[in-house]
Amino acid sequence: MQVDDALLTKLEKLSFLKVSEGKREEIITQLSEIVSFVDNLSELNTDGVDDNFAMNDKGTLVREDSPSCDRSINDNILKNAPLSGDNFFIVPKIID
Repeated sequence: MQVDDALLTKLEKLSFLKVSEGKREEIITQLSEIVSFVDNLSELNTDGVDDNFAMNDKGTLVREDSPSCDRSINDNILKNAPLSGDNFFIVPKIID
């Protein structure tokens, strides 16, 4: 994949970011290096590797999923909001 000014412009639009003119060449160079590094992975021969391969045979440890509600957490978060009510943030309407 070739990283050029057109691709950077598309990435800016998708990410809602703006790259200054002075940084564009540096960002394009860095993105090109990242893409070429990732392209090296496609050269690896993985034909004999099991799809479920892991470095450890124990599997992923999981915890018990038990719901809980600590009202003090909600209260601490909402006290920083400019406007709140009924345990919710109050924000301006943005959709008609």
